Amino acid sequence: MKVTIKEARPRDVGRAIARINQEIMAELGLNTGDIVNIKGGRSAYARTLPAYPEDGMDGSIQIDGIIRTNIKSGINETVTLERTEIPPLDMAVLKPLESTSGKDIDCSLLSGYPLQKDDMVRLAVFGRQITFHIEDAHPDAGVVNENTIIRIRGQTSKEPEKKRGFTSYEDIGGLRPQLQKIREMAELPLRYPELFEKVGIDPPKGVLLYGPPGTGKTLIAKAVANEVNAHFIYISGPEIMGKYYGESEGKLREIFSEAKKNAPAVIFIDEIDSIAPKREELGGEKQVEKRVVAQLLALMDGAQKRGQVMVIAATNMPNLLDPALRRPGRFDREIEIAIPDRDGRQEIFEIHMRGMPIEDDVAIEEIASATHGYVGADIAALCREAAMCALRKILPEIDFSQDYIPYSILSGLVITNDDINSAMLEVRPSALREVFIERPDVKWSDVGGLSEIKEKIKNLVELPVKRPGLYRYAGVNPPKGIMMHGPPGTGKTLIARAVAGKTGSNFISVKGPEIFSKYLGESEKTIREIFRKARMAAPCIIFFDEIDAIAPARSAGEANGNADRVISQLLIEMDGIEELKGVIVLAATNRPDIIDSALMRPGRFDFVLELPLPDEDARTEILTIHLKNKPLAGNISINSLAGRTEGFSGAELEFICKNAAHLAIKEFAGGDDELDNLIIRESHLDSALSEIRK
Repeated sequence: MKVTIKEARPRDVGRAIARINQEIMAELGLNTGDIVNIKGGRSAYARTLPAYPEDGMDGSIQIDGIIRTNIKSGINETVTLERTEIPPLDMAVLKPLESTSGKDIDCSLLSGYPLQKDDMVRLAVFGRQITFHIEDAHPDAGVVNENTIIRIRGQTSKEPEKKRGFTSYEDIGGLRPQLQKIREMAELPLRYPELFEKVGIDPPKGVLLYGPPGTGKTLIAKAVANEVNAHFIYISGPEIMGKYYGESEGKLREIFSEAKKNAPAVIFIDEIDSIAPKREELGGEKQVEKRVVAQLLALMDGAQKRGQVMVIAATNMPNLLDPALRRPGRFDREIEIAIPDRDGRQEIFEIHMRGMPIEDDVAIEEIASATHGYVGADIAALCREAAMCALRKILPEIDFSQDYIPYSILSGLVITNDDINSAMLEVRPSALREVFIERPDVKWSDVGGLSEIKEKIKNLVELPVKRPGLYRYAGVNPPKGIMMHGPPGTGKTLIARAVAGKTGSNFISVKGPEIFSKYLGESEKTIREIFRKARMAAPCIIFFDEIDAIAPARSAGEANGNADRVISQLLIEMDGIEELKGVIVLAATNRPDIIDSALMRPGRFDFVLELPLPDEDARTEILTIHLKNKPLAGNISINSLAGRTEGFSGAELEFICKNAAHLAIKEFAGGDDELDNLIIRESHLDSALSEIRK
């Protein structure tokens, strides 16, 4: 039966399985786990499993990049399926295509795999996905069982460079729309150039990938080169530059000449902004850079045709590139590789965790929801750090006098939820590295009183993050800004810290006065960068503490250049042409009367909440919070103390509790060392109260 190849799910990669729908399985007489022969450019074997109903696999087969390479066929190509039986495998010799010690590899992981001589197979070696080439097998094709002898050979340097570190489309998560565009631009011209000849157009010749660092630009180029089986040339931008006159341009010409000889070929230029900056901004002394840009322009679309050579370039600063390079004919399409959303992060986690020994109760969906702003490289680092946390637990069991660690110890390695939570404290999203603060460990229960304010902020801040669908259904946008004002010490900053601790969103804290710079334009640029990073890592909360320091009222007659420009930038960012999606601005001040009126209107700060001084019930709650876990005397009445602190703010009540503890410690230090005798008495609280009154 003929079927069309589709991309496999990330969790199926390396398992030697083919997913087809139930109708095709019934027609071929296949049951789950039966062996099927897939015939494309060559034949290979796989185990059959039923397809997921939601994938709509009518007349299709899902196989991973390893099997596609074995059968020499690509996605959307047609292959023939045939039910078959192959004998048990007696022996196989595997050679790793990547560096590995080869010690204690658990070959039982291959149990049930159909192997064939000259095929490739992927094996999870302690969390690492390592690709092996099957050098020899007896018989030539068979199924691995408990009697099969598997030998691992050391890696040799004779293997072609492009085969090492095999990367397929299934190794890239969260970028399905971008991959589809790249495949149209890169795969079709390299694999089927006759299609473009038939319609009488030149195939596209270049793709520019841009986006934040760590989102997968280089990985995409490797996958494209592997999937189309093209000659792959990697150029790190700065390595082109030479110290002799004309050397840099000569290197570029050699690279394009080599690609033309080995066509179809992919030239990948990483960090292209370092070799092709805007020529009009280069001074007279930078003639080398100008000549390199001119040479690159000529090679990409000059008088000579470059044949079946695709140029893929990557940069995280596309606006620095020379505009002549960004026109059709050179880079025909520019594709943004953005920060992944929740579903994208889940895919990336599944890719990185598919070979890791994970405890059953680890919920990847919940981890993906809690890692806003993480790019692919951050997620890889998070998984690595979680593995390190698990490794630290077994370090005491390791005998370092031995040459290697026994498999019996390594097999006990299991990664738990605690390991992942510990790793999340260490690995922070790179999209917010410059402005990100550690999420405070403050709960709503730590904020005494203010029950109405807390409830309102929960609804205004947490609901848009946790249930955005409600707002879409109701046809309204979430609030953009919430201003909190009130006397000093009423808990404005504490509420912001509680919001940061409880919502699953990223949190950027901005201290008002730190915005200002003595250099012209730097202050506005800081505001611009804060909002740009918040948009990239949405959902995100920006908290401006003491906002009155950067947004005082503008007066018509007086010119206060720097402050006025900062206010104007803030107004534009909060409600300008560029929409503020997924970003909520929280602000705190105790001087709302001096803030610019344009900032206080609905559409910028939609809600202005006043935090009053606490009443007696609120004071009781605050004192209870600050006196818990303290060694109190039994006769202390918190209600009585709350009645005597009329007009005190939350910060002053906290000071009374702390000072009473200090007085108790001072008294205890002069006496015995029995800790049970360290008690905070009513006299200590009275002394603290009298001191604060002074």
